[in-house]
Amino acid sequence: MIVAFLLLIACELIGELVREAFNLPVPGPVIGMFFLAAVLAFRKDRLGVPAVPNALGTTAETLISHMGLLFVPAGVGIITEAGLLRQEWLPIAAGLIGSTVLSLAVTGLVMHWTSRPRRKSRSPALPSVQPGLTSHQGTAP
Repeated sequence: MIVAFLLLIACELIGELVREAFNLPVPGPVIGMFFLAAVLAFRKDRLGVPAVPNALGTTAETLISHMGLLFVPAGVGIITEAGLLRQEWLPIAAGLIGSTVLSLAVTGLVMHWTSRPRRKSRSPALPSVQPGLTSHQGTAP
């Protein structure tokens, strides 16, 4: 479990280094988790060896099960800044609603584009149908 936790920390460090090296606007831990996900996605199941090591899966499940605890600092920050939130509620609400709508729209479009069936190239052996006619209208009885 310690090795798996160190692997997660190493991926976070790699993400921070990449972010600093390329001056990216994405947080380093997000880049690191994309890196880890890519490594795990391209790792093939070998005989008896799973793509995700058992220790890494156990560590990830443990962290996820305690995720509520990780939100405590954010909740404390909201409480301490309640006065500022009361003053600036309109731009904050607009930003939250706008970003939610935008992310839903982008997610929907990406799912639409990736899930639609691919066009198959028409084989020259298949008969062509004239536009506006169904296949049985263009043939003689």
